[in-house]
Amino acid sequence: MLLKSKFKLATAIGIVLSVLSLLAHLFLANYSAGGITKYSLHMDDVLPFGSRPRPCRLWGPLRTLDHLHPYAKPRKNYPAPANHNGFIYAKIYGGFEKIQSSICDLVAVARLLNATLVIPEIQATTRAKGISSKFKSFSYLYDEEHFIAALSDDVPIVRGLPKDLREARKKIKFPTVSPRNTATSEYYTTDVLPRLVKSKVIGIIINGGKCLQSILPASLEELQRLRCRVAFHALKFRPEIRSLGSQIVGRLRASGRPYLAYHPGLLRDTLAFHGCAELFQDIHTELIQYRRSQMIKRGTVKEQLSVDSVSIKINGSCPLMPEEVGILLQALGYPSTTIIYLAGSETFGGQRVVIPLRAMYANLVDRTSLCSPRELSDLVGPEAPLSSDMPHPPPPKSEKELIEEWKKAGPRPRPQPPPPARPFYAHEKEGWYGWIGENDTEPDPSPIEFRRQAHRLLWDALDYFVSVQADVFFPGFHNDGSGWPDYSSLIMGHRLYQTPSGITYRPDRRTVATLFENVSDHLYHPPRNWTMAARQHFNNSAGIEGIVMSAMMSKPVSFLAHPSPECTCRTAKSPAIQPVKDKHGGLFFGGEEECPDWMVRSLAMVSTKNNEPQSEDYEGELTEDDSSQDTQQESDRRDSNKSSEQDEEMDPDD
Repeated sequence: MLLKSKFKLATAIGIVLSVLSLLAHLFLANYSAGGITKYSLHMDDVLPFGSRPRPCRLWGPLRTLDHLHPYAKPRKNYPAPANHNGFIYAKIYGGFEKIQSSICDLVAVARLLNATLVIPEIQATTRAKGISSKFKSFSYLYDEEHFIAALSDDVPIVRGLPKDLREARKKIKFPTVSPRNTATSEYYTTDVLPRLVKSKVIGIIINGGKCLQSILPASLEELQRLRCRVAFHALKFRPEIRSLGSQIVGRLRASGRPYLAYHPGLLRDTLAFHGCAELFQDIHTELIQYRRSQMIKRGTVKEQLSVDSVSIKINGSCPLMPEEVGILLQALGYPSTTIIYLAGSETFGGQRVVIPLRAMYANLVDRTSLCSPRELSDLVGPEAPLSSDMPHPPPPKSEKELIEEWKKAGPRPRPQPPPPARPFYAHEKEGWYGWIGENDTEPDPSPIEFRRQAHRLLWDALDYFVSVQADVFFPGFHNDGSGWPDYSSLIMGHRLYQTPSGITYRPDRRTVATLFENVSDHLYHPPRNWTMAARQHFNNSAGIEGIVMSAMMSKPVSFLAHPSPECTCRTAKSPAIQPVKDKHGGLFFGGEEECPDWMVRSLAMVSTKNNEPQSEDYEGELTEDDSSQDTQQESDRRDSNKSSEQDEEMDPDD
């Protein structure tokens, strides 16, 4: 009896200890998991730089541009509008870059006409059914209250027309205009203003991303600064976008490393416009050609349907492919552990086209790998469910209906019915390309596609925020020559305004295509001339030479792509720079006014606080001499393994 009691006691103690051990293990597992970042990079692959954690030749700042500072406040006499000529309401069609550019032009036009601007209507959100009721049109992207308050001294802005005018608008009693992308200020003062004064309300419909010419006369220089105040100060994203964007930037820098933002620029419309179909294969080529045929019918494209994509790419009219970008980054000296953020809501070809870049740089991430699905859905907000665009099978027939059909089927013997057609599965119908397996013509967008277009605005806004904050920006396709504002150019212009000394590459795609097409053997032998030629071009593109060349191409198309020198100022001790002018005498670079005294004192205080001694190895931008010295020192240290180092620097495709 005593033995049994001892056995029961030992069993009970063992069970209690097992339960306690299990609870302790669960507690430790939960505690340790709490300290792990769920959406982290490939931290096992992130290696430290060693004694040079952040060389300026790769990550900036550039000393040749650190004398420039953002300054968009009015400089001359800028009185408040005296006369009120009426209201302007606007409908904006297009993607994120067209919306951003159009709003800036609208505010400038409203100031020019002394009119009150009604908050613009973003058609990509108004056409999307069932999107979150928390946000309406303009507020789907931007902070509406901040927009009105920030421009209160420039243009009166209201959320809607007065009630009586609103009813008249529903009855289409007010005139509307659809200005060209290159509409001049004279067009508005001579054609639009009289109609506005007469009717008190006028509507502007914008399709091409602009409604006012980019380069204005010298007498309207303050309108250019107004554009800057709108784009870089008044157009703040709504708090949810800014909050999630800040979280993404924090996660990218969590390891203490800088990051590079890269926008491929692989958009279906852009590829079709330039005729870059042969850069892709299979279904993607067919999709590009179909869109190009539509553009030819509408008169947007004046060329033939089939063109030589290779010659167009050599001419610089096609984007740099991700594998080419990877080779160029390696030539510039970015290690394989560099953190790269892939920006843009659309990458035509999907993840397949970025596989070569990811093979070279394992830390290639985007918003989906840095944010949880819950965070992205919270940004979208609550939405009403939509019916699926999949074809629904016919309802099953009852046994009685089947018997009746059998009786009415006619004389016997009957031939066997043909086998049913193979059903299309869900994965074959998903996406905007699902139609190509069934039809020869692209169907009209479904409600789900309209909703996806609205979501793309959010993803573009989020990536825009992250790209502007990046340490380095690399565009895959900017200044494409289409005459429309492009996403990369807007980011580059914002970075030029906000942080001129930050590294923003502005490659000349013709030069890059020449580098890739050149097969001269001497370029691939020591002292690695191909690598040095690529480095020299890209380092020049990030400095003054690249800014000037980019300004000549981008500023006539979009002022926001190059808001200098109108919206910048220079410190008194800035280096002497020869002003660069266009054929009409307008400044492209140089000739900036000196910063006001209050700004100089503020900059001096910030510089004193942040001034830390740096090693000479970190200072200055990467010039050709610096690159040559680094290469020479490297080769001197590693003479014993010279051949392997040469292979590492050469073009991987060789």
